[in-house]
Amino acid sequence: MDSPHDVARARSEGVLFGIPLGDLGWFSSLLMGLATGFAAFFLTTFVSIMALLFYRLGSGHNPDFAIAYRDIGFPVGVVVLLAALSYLSVLYARRTRRRRAQHS
Repeated sequence: MDSPHDVARARSEGVLFGIPLGDLGWFSSLLMGLATGFAAFFLTTFVSIMALLFYRLGSGHNPDFAIAYRDIGFPVGVVVLLAALSYLSVLYARRTRRRRAQHS
């Protein structure tokens, strides 16, 4: 991304950290969306378990650790999954519409 034109092209084609997300097919988009949702679930669950552990050590209370995945990890994972799938499906729809317009 040396020039402003490269940045504009990257934004229009869906490039994130050098990964061309706009070039993914429908199955690849589905896999990437699911992987992002699972990664968000596991990362959030890990962080919330650590936070509950430090809360237990600091306060002496024994919290229910099911809160970590039931009330924190699962909702965050679902929101990230839906956001990733919607973003990737918009990119896929744009690309297929652009290809149809070029072939017509």
